[in-house]
Amino acid sequence: MKKTTTVLAILLCAVLLVSLAACDDAGSAGKTSGPTGSTAGRESSPEPKQTEPESEPGEAAEPASAPPEPAASDSTILVVYFSRTGEQYTVGVIDKGNTAIVAEMIAEQTGADLFEVIPADDHYPMTYDELTDVAKREQNENARPAYAGSLPDLSRYDTVFIGSPVWWGDWPMILYTVFENNDFSGKKLIPFSTHEGSGLAGFDCKLATACPDSEILDGLAVRGNDTQNQQEQVRDSVNDWLAGLGY
Repeated sequence: MKKTTTVLAILLCAVLLVSLAACDDAGSAGKTSGPTGSTAGRESSPEPKQTEPESEPGEAAEPASAPPEPAASDSTILVVYFSRTGEQYTVGVIDKGNTAIVAEMIAEQTGADLFEVIPADDHYPMTYDELTDVAKREQNENARPAYAGSLPDLSRYDTVFIGSPVWWGDWPMILYTVFENNDFSGKKLIPFSTHEGSGLAGFDCKLATACPDSEILDGLAVRGNDTQNQQEQVRDSVNDWLAGLGY
């Protein structure tokens, strides 16, 4: 009996050992193995969030709003001018025209609006001799060159200063296009010129002929060389002239 009991004890121990070994194998199978730095077991990053389109497919997006328009000027004075850069008599090659300089001085002193007469097809040469040839040909043909854009609404203005260089003792032909294409009736027109000896060249009389229903006031003639090299002196002359006109 004692022997039988011993045998049973040995069998029970063997069964217990086999059970423990099986539990250990099952635990090992649940572990993740791999090299150092393995990502196994880490939580993956979420997918990027998808944003909704600003318009449906096939539908145009709303355009960005345009910047606000600049405030309209309340000036009743306008300065219209034609000016040239490039090679000019006695001053060499310039990058700002003589007449443009005077026009800006007038506008600064009076608070006037500015309109530059720019050729629609700027065929004018940059060299002085060639420019005088073109100017003479236009005068002989009584040409009316087109200019770009349109003058501002003239009903807003009661006074218009008009200036240009003297070309062959006259207004450049493009200014006659301006005179004929716009209604200056009832306005005060004030001519000014830049020159190298021609003075005002009868700009006032020619303007009176071209715009007979306007009042023509005393004009100003400024040497082109002075506009480039004696600007403070020119500014004083412009301001004195304007004061004499009541501006």
